[in-house]
Amino acid sequence: MIVSIVVYVFFVPILYKMFDLENLGLIGLFIGNLLAATIVPFSSDALYVASLFAIKNTLLCFVVATIGNWIGSVITYYCGCIAKWEWISRWFKVDMATIEKQKNKIDRYGMWLALVAWVPFVGDMFVLALGFYRTPKIPTFLLLLIGKASRFAVWTVFFL
Repeated sequence: MIVSIVVYVFFVPILYKMFDLENLGLIGLFIGNLLAATIVPFSSDALYVASLFAIKNTLLCFVVATIGNWIGSVITYYCGCIAKWEWISRWFKVDMATIEKQKNKIDRYGMWLALVAWVPFVGDMFVLALGFYRTPKIPTFLLLLIGKASRFAVWTVFFL
């Protein structure tokens, strides 16, 4: 955790300049967070912290980043919805019995994974799986929003 924070603090200015997002302001924050919540490998945390320092409007940054990241997760959820069981079985060599077993677990506990969809690397895969297993949309989307907002709230408190 401490290593992650040090890396984010060190690389925040570099990432922000590299994508020229400081010239896009809140639109850049929204687009970056939306893309980061899809399967595009991009750090929404680094972008958010850099935006807090550059834009200096904490509440607006929080709202824009949360909404952008949440919409990106909703898009990822729907990408999971279009996947077919046969594809998973054929491409990833997973037998149908394993997929059924996982579906039973997801049906019971699955939508709660939406609360941790912000976790780097695996969070996007959780959301994709939630869409694939078609968890109930409204509760899943609400839990995604709560999880995303909580993460940005922690960053806001930590860095201000």
